[in-house]
Amino acid sequence: MSEKLPDKEVIVVTGASAGIGRATVRAFARPGACIGLLARGRAGLEAAAKEVEQAGGKALVLPTDMSDPKQVQDAADAVEREFGPIDIWVNDAMVTVFAPVKDMTPEDYKRVTEVNYLGFVYGTLCALKSMLPRDKGVIVQVGSALAYRGIPLQSAYCASKHAIQGFQDSLRSELLHYKSNVKISMVQMPALNTPQFRWSRSKMPRKAQPVPPIFEPEVAARAIVYAARHPKREFYVGWPAVKAIVGNKIAPGYADHYLAESGFNSQMIDEPEDPNRPDNLYEPLDAKEDRGAHGVFDSRAKGSSLEWWVDTHRTQVAALAGVAVTGLVAMMMSGFARK
Repeated sequence: MSEKLPDKEVIVVTGASAGIGRATVRAFARPGACIGLLARGRAGLEAAAKEVEQAGGKALVLPTDMSDPKQVQDAADAVEREFGPIDIWVNDAMVTVFAPVKDMTPEDYKRVTEVNYLGFVYGTLCALKSMLPRDKGVIVQVGSALAYRGIPLQSAYCASKHAIQGFQDSLRSELLHYKSNVKISMVQMPALNTPQFRWSRSKMPRKAQPVPPIFEPEVAARAIVYAARHPKREFYVGWPAVKAIVGNKIAPGYADHYLAESGFNSQMIDEPEDPNRPDNLYEPLDAKEDRGAHGVFDSRAKGSSLEWWVDTHRTQVAALAGVAVTGLVAMMMSGFARK
């Protein structure tokens, strides 16, 4: 039985033009959904808007660089003028640089931090400005297993996700202190098949890939929508994310050495990288061409996660386990009775 949703729901998704954000827009799209689409790439945003409208919803295209707090606030104000108070805000926009620390520049770190960390902060501040006076609303931060476990070649990205995790913890405690009904949740993702691996800046000798196993962005999108409907402190999506986060808590030193051995090759395929290709660190690559939600790894990506299904169906799993145990006990008792 599907849950009853509001007749009208105002949603903001950042990074809405491609990847996880694009898949999330599709997952939210339905009659009654009014979605503010924030990202830099106009072509991707226009395509996302059409998908929302085809599903019976309404969309507002808002080209926005999340590193600019004024642009973010202007976009939030535009959403509320067009649709009314914001019910759900999803922070997803990101950029990254694939490179060893020794090859990174101060400008690389600054840009990734401004988009990935401060962009989430700016989005959260706008959401709180709308939600706190009404004492209502949900903010979802799109995180990563790398919020807990840094890996080689992605120091800027990992650091930004670590920062978001710390920011989220502080904000959560404050909301609890004020007894606010505004809810926040962070969804820690596994490796996903998004366009970022072909449009992010890379200083590696070979083309980048997500660390296998790889999941389709729809897995992430379903988790984000679930977190918006059933907010709790944190969600881990996919067994690889669980393994990375929990394993790092138990044996971080082992993870250091393991990643030193495997963390370079596991993030590259056997195709040379073009050091002169364009990237999206400062300018969008979907300004004139829609890049969609998926990357180039569809043949290797999983469309579902058993771990996530179990995590979101605990009542059914417990009931099935109870039936199984009862049946096993009955079989054992029957065997004893025949002796």
